[in-house]
Amino acid sequence: MAESKDNEPYVSSSPVWIIMGSDSDLRIMSEAAKILESFAVGFEMSIASAHRSTDYVLEQTRSAVERGVRVIIAGAGLAAHLPGVIAAATPLPVIGIPLQSGALAGQDALYSIVQMPPGIPVATVGIGAAQNAALLALRILGCYDVVIRDDLVKYSQKMRDAVLDKNAKLASIGFRQYLEGM
Repeated sequence: MAESKDNEPYVSSSPVWIIMGSDSDLRIMSEAAKILESFAVGFEMSIASAHRSTDYVLEQTRSAVERGVRVIIAGAGLAAHLPGVIAAATPLPVIGIPLQSGALAGQDALYSIVQMPPGIPVATVGIGAAQNAALLALRILGCYDVVIRDDLVKYSQKMRDAVLDKNAKLASIGFRQYLEGM
């Protein structure tokens, strides 16, 4: 992490950069933003194309560290070059979200993102899995921030409790009544 003048770790108000190749991706990518907001973690959000605005993507990627970005979430469909182009231009962790589009419904994007060449790693989540991308970004940030790490533990406990509550309800009322209430 960068250091301040007092040799304290620099903490950005926007440690996560969410970038997508098209505004048509915003509905899915906003799910990552909602998770980050629920953890009170700041983020930047951009629309930029690896193909149609390459210079802008590279300028923003190369200045990310100076802006205080610590993790990048990049969503892309079809050929899905955006996460790879960004990963090639930064030492920061990049999480790719393959987005459902085109004739292959996101499978092409998934294969493009997971098949990065040696030396250019991109962590990849499932097709359209923006929430998991945000949670992975939080886990990365949680390596250095105990508040985020503690909040992640609470989040996991809430998920566990919700499942156990559903199980108790099922045991109490039976599957037929449970289904009727769904």
